[in-house]
Amino acid sequence: MSKRGRPRDFDYTSIVDVAMKTFWSKGYNGCSTHDLCSDTGLGKGSLYNTFGSKQELYLAVVEHYHETGIREQRALLESPGSVKERLQNFLAWALVEDFESTNPKGCLLINAGLERAKDDPKIEEIVTRHVELLKQTMEIVMEEGLRTGEISKKRSAVDLASLFLSSYYGFRVLNTSTQNRTLAEQIMNGTMESIFGA
Repeated sequence: MSKRGRPRDFDYTSIVDVAMKTFWSKGYNGCSTHDLCSDTGLGKGSLYNTFGSKQELYLAVVEHYHETGIREQRALLESPGSVKERLQNFLAWALVEDFESTNPKGCLLINAGLERAKDDPKIEEIVTRHVELLKQTMEIVMEEGLRTGEISKKRSAVDLASLFLSSYYGFRVLNTSTQNRTLAEQIMNGTMESIFGA
């Protein structure tokens, strides 16, 4: 990702944060250069001088969101407590993000994947990298659950991680699409039961 000379009168990360809110609200295709300039306070020349293009700014936004998100997700999964508690807290965190956040547009990374990954290999790479890192962390958690006996040894850690993640990502997409909290809680409970039993 190219980063051209940055003007000295603004903070690069702050501009990315503001642009993130704009892209999050409008999506990539619905967001114009005028929207970005208006929200960030930058002139068109400064915007393009710094980021090169709308696409490159979007890539910076999605990369920043990925880096922040994977740290937060890993922290939840690696926190003290039983495996069941950590997985439950992970799903509860997603529920809060989707229903109680100030931005009710769902997960920006999932949105980016759905809207742009098919046409933009760089977006596909960021989304794939995020999912793979989350899957690796999830496999470690499942291995721990199998080792301690919290989880029955009927399935491998790889299978369990894949099962959990497929439910998790479907859950996040449905949350954004339907804003049905009752359904979301049913999916949460069903996912946990499929791993730990009723």
